[in-house]
Amino acid sequence: MRVFRYPSPPPSSITPHALWLSRRDLLAAGAAAGLVGGILPSRAARAVDLAAQPGPLSGEGLKPTPLRDVTHYNNFYEFGLEKTDPAERSGDFHPRPWTVRVEGMVAKPRTYDIDALLGRKLEERIYRMRCVEAWSMVIPWIGFALRDLLAEVEPLGSAKYVAFESVVRPSEMPGQGGVLPVLDWPYVEGLRLDEAMHPLTILAVGLYGQTLPNQNGAPVRLVVPWKYGFKGIKSIVRIRLTDRQPRTSWNVRAPDEYGFYANVNPAVDHPRWSQASERPIGAGGGFFGASRQLTLPFNGYGEQVAGLYAGMDLRRDF
Repeated sequence: MRVFRYPSPPPSSITPHALWLSRRDLLAAGAAAGLVGGILPSRAARAVDLAAQPGPLSGEGLKPTPLRDVTHYNNFYEFGLEKTDPAERSGDFHPRPWTVRVEGMVAKPRTYDIDALLGRKLEERIYRMRCVEAWSMVIPWIGFALRDLLAEVEPLGSAKYVAFESVVRPSEMPGQGGVLPVLDWPYVEGLRLDEAMHPLTILAVGLYGQTLPNQNGAPVRLVVPWKYGFKGIKSIVRIRLTDRQPRTSWNVRAPDEYGFYANVNPAVDHPRWSQASERPIGAGGGFFGASRQLTLPFNGYGEQVAGLYAGMDLRRDF
């Protein structure tokens, strides 16, 4: 039986055990910074504590990006184009009531209520997050393996891909309005089925020990740590299994810049900037971060996921 091993972070990313803050201490620090519930701005829905077991990357693992930066430096174009827009403009978004429909090439299609998802056995997964814009964070997500959810609906043998769809609510998401939207809505994403079934792929329902803030994709989002951040679709309402490669929002918008796979690859530059290095957000200096660091292939998860792409030309299939 093969034992799945999670990657060991580099020594520079490890927090000494004596300095590791408990979740309670972290939340208290957030509250001291003026955040209601430790995370959310005052006008957003109140955060709820989540019971989660430490995952394989918790404890003596990666050093998380400061909470304030994780929740106030975001790309979520449904709320606007600036990094501060999601936190400032998501207060009218209502993540309840909420359901996620799982359908398509499955034996048992099912609709999941958000309370059922929150009531699952949850894990804390501390993952690197690399944005295609060449900045990065380390985020302590709360969630569960996507493969566990997919197993419950019993994918058919003909299913090859998993398509994801986000919510459309222009009355609550001001970035979805306007005459010239930056993207076609809803936001859509996709994975190959084997990528979706990989143990590292999760559906996140929280971060830093509480439910997701609106600006981070409440109430449920995808996290695939070896891919660029735009693959992590937020505020999911539908998951569909299919035999055809699904359309994805940024690939439709600019296919020469954003591929379907979007694996973190320092050897393949974006047409307008280098992907060889990244700027860690919050590492020693608020939003501006520390000095740049080299980007790792597959965002440091190559030992676990490189085999998924054996024989592929990752310059062509970017």
